[in-house]
Amino acid sequence: MNKKKNNWYVPQGQPFTELDKKVLAFQNRGCLVPTRRLVKTAEQIEGIRRSGVVNTGVLDAVAEMIKPGISTADIDRVVYDYTTAHGAIPAPLNYEGFPKSVCTSINEVVCHGIPSDDEILEEGDIVNVDVSTILDGYYSDASRMFVVGGKTSPEKQKLVDVARECLEIGAEAAKPWGFVGDIGKAIARHAHRNGFSVVRALCGHGVGLEFHEEPEVDHYDTRRKGMLLVPGMVFTIEPMINMGTYEVFIDEEDGWTVVTEDELPSAQWEHTFVMTEHGLEILTH
Repeated sequence: MNKKKNNWYVPQGQPFTELDKKVLAFQNRGCLVPTRRLVKTAEQIEGIRRSGVVNTGVLDAVAEMIKPGISTADIDRVVYDYTTAHGAIPAPLNYEGFPKSVCTSINEVVCHGIPSDDEILEEGDIVNVDVSTILDGYYSDASRMFVVGGKTSPEKQKLVDVARECLEIGAEAAKPWGFVGDIGKAIARHAHRNGFSVVRALCGHGVGLEFHEEPEVDHYDTRRKGMLLVPGMVFTIEPMINMGTYEVFIDEEDGWTVVTEDELPSAQWEHTFVMTEHGLEILTH
């Protein structure tokens, strides 16, 4: 089989493997399957894993310094200094014009908040710090929620906790030879049971050789199967869970900051995962 059919094909001169056989069986049934490039080699996965180690170290460094009274620009400086000191590059810096090394999103900001010297953290704020790292050409991506000062309102704390549970439940739902749609279905069920909504305008994504690759990983129930999950695929799961409506808007002043439509709080956790024959393995922590 030398000609490309849909997404998966076996290049001329390469052996026909058991993996090819399984993917083509799904493709021939009309399923959306990945391209071969989305199935990473062992060498590529190891490179992404090394990038993830640095990415995790960045978030650990932020955890040590985050407190009331610091600015989000202080967080940005720590991210830049740690990343570059470890021979890596902050992926957000100058990406499509984004001016900083990290996204810092406080309370009603869903994601893509731009660090600023004028933005000072207050006790009880909840803030998402989203870090992406390039090491030796390999990308990793993860975010954590932080409760500034260690204590917030019961409502915000529940939101933070449920958002993390949604990430874990979404990861558990992702099975080898299952489908991307299984992830969003599981996340939405848990969020709705807890009285929260799931942002629909943004999604997780493939990652590793580029910042954003296929597949798109929706976190709500799309009622569709989506792409087949094949061992070797690397992608993020990063549900954005809102206290109120799932609707959002982008701040017109900076063109980046995503805010909840009703300006109620939002929370998000994110990891980069690799699909294995036994389920997902976390490449960031």
